[in-house]
Amino acid sequence: MSYAEIMEVISQCGLGAVLLSREKRILAINEMGDRLLHGEGRLVGALLPEKAALLCHESDEPCYVNIAFGEYLCRCPAPEVTDLPDDSELIVFRVATNDACHDMLITVLNGISESVILFDGEGRIYLLNDAAVELDSIVTSDVLGKHVTEVYQVEEGQYLKIPQVIEEKQPAMNFRQRYTTCFGKKVDIVANVIPIVQNSQTLGAFNVMEDWSATSELHKKIIDLQDKLIVKPKLSKDKGKPTLTAKFHFEDIIHISHEMNKMVSRCKQIAQSDSSVMIYGETGTGKELLAQSIHNASKRAQGPFLAINCAAIPENLLEGLLFGTEEGAYTGAESRAGLFEQANGGTLLLDEINSMSIILQAKLLRVLQDGMVRRVGGITETHVDVRVLSNINIPPYQAVDQKIIRQDLFYRLGVINISIPPLREHKEDIPLLSKNFIHRFNKKLERNVRNIDQATLAYFNAYDWPGNIRELQHAIESAMNILPNDQSLITAEYIPEHIVQSAKVAPHTEHKIEEAGSSLNNTLKNIEFQMFRNALLANKGNISRTARALGVSRQTLQYRIKRSGIDVKALLAEELEKR
Repeated sequence: MSYAEIMEVISQCGLGAVLLSREKRILAINEMGDRLLHGEGRLVGALLPEKAALLCHESDEPCYVNIAFGEYLCRCPAPEVTDLPDDSELIVFRVATNDACHDMLITVLNGISESVILFDGEGRIYLLNDAAVELDSIVTSDVLGKHVTEVYQVEEGQYLKIPQVIEEKQPAMNFRQRYTTCFGKKVDIVANVIPIVQNSQTLGAFNVMEDWSATSELHKKIIDLQDKLIVKPKLSKDKGKPTLTAKFHFEDIIHISHEMNKMVSRCKQIAQSDSSVMIYGETGTGKELLAQSIHNASKRAQGPFLAINCAAIPENLLEGLLFGTEEGAYTGAESRAGLFEQANGGTLLLDEINSMSIILQAKLLRVLQDGMVRRVGGITETHVDVRVLSNINIPPYQAVDQKIIRQDLFYRLGVINISIPPLREHKEDIPLLSKNFIHRFNKKLERNVRNIDQATLAYFNAYDWPGNIRELQHAIESAMNILPNDQSLITAEYIPEHIVQSAKVAPHTEHKIEEAGSSLNNTLKNIEFQMFRNALLANKGNISRTARALGVSRQTLQYRIKRSGIDVKALLAEELEKR
């Protein structure tokens, strides 16, 4: 047969063939080759397209040519042909899209940390990723094609999930299993097994596993630590309170603004009830400080106050920490009380509740509805009397709409909803907050800083504070660390640069800052007057409480009230008349 006839036969077999000159010019191409290279009959006499150049390279391993999006070709052996033109070469190639996709997916599987095993429709091992090989300590070639029951054995009375999932075509999610490989290694996992169903035909299933042994050990350490710190609190000889409890009170919420005063007054009233409270606030607004204050002002103040960050602990640990565990629930598990039992008679704060999984939210809902807790692995239930407070850093109704929080759980946790205003909405608190932070860091850093200067205050008032009070605190601490020892006022050159830069681009800010020096005395007097006026109103004219809230002595407060020309009795009477 001539090379032209051979190329035609090759085309009928679904293979492309191209005859190339030494300069890689196409001398001839069969119909399938023209189709695969998208030549549209115009390739003869032209140079081989650059994107197909790799077809000229011979290799023992597949070398894929990406001829178009989602289309791959690779070279395959060519038959011997005796009548080829001089200095020419016959190249045969085929569609390799599935091969290329397969190799890419294998690379992806080998790059993830979870162990993945793929089984065919008969339950035979078809593929293992590198993590599975490492977890089970097996050689891939020793187990490929073997049935799952030949490679893995479970304890008596247990059964492997793979055959069941393939037969029933239903996934098995988040289940615990311990098995021994045919090579003798004992493995403890948490896994998801998912069937692969195509047109009602079960092609197989895949198993995604996590090694539970390390997680189990971490779980045990966390519970041990909680046992030492919280489970059995010793009573103070002086006050009869648990040694570990909420340390913040409403008096620790530094403020003079109307917005914050309104919010704090409302929370003092809320503290008297046992209803669940959901506290919404942006990052850095002081959600936990408010939660502790509510607890300490409540009738549960003598009871425990426990808090857990739902975003910081993996889901498989969080359930045991909340509800407790019974011996045998998993390898190494012991009978331990969870946070609900530990907080009995007190308050439990669920921080960042929006990070809790929907599955665990359903279990939490049952506890809130019934007041009964069942430990992981247990069969009995325990009644608990716990007030639940929760924190969330996105608007609650947004979380419900986005299905981050179950609607029924939201109505349980958010019987009362509190929103903490961001700092940009109560900037009149900035001078007092700054003074408070300076006082705190003077002790910590052994400094003697008095205050911030007027230009710095102008920058602070022009800034939007996305990190809220926590960001202000960090800005003050940063400045005090680099402030010269002989300087007692924090000036603008020592505050974080991004605050200055942000303030400079704000409309009219530069002009305001330039004018600040000329009106310094008047501005300070106005700020001082408003500060003392609002503080006195918030504390109903009580000089001692007002002094504590402002962080000054009683004598200093009386002097400044007199200097500011404030008539306390007239002020209270005026406020009463407004109401």
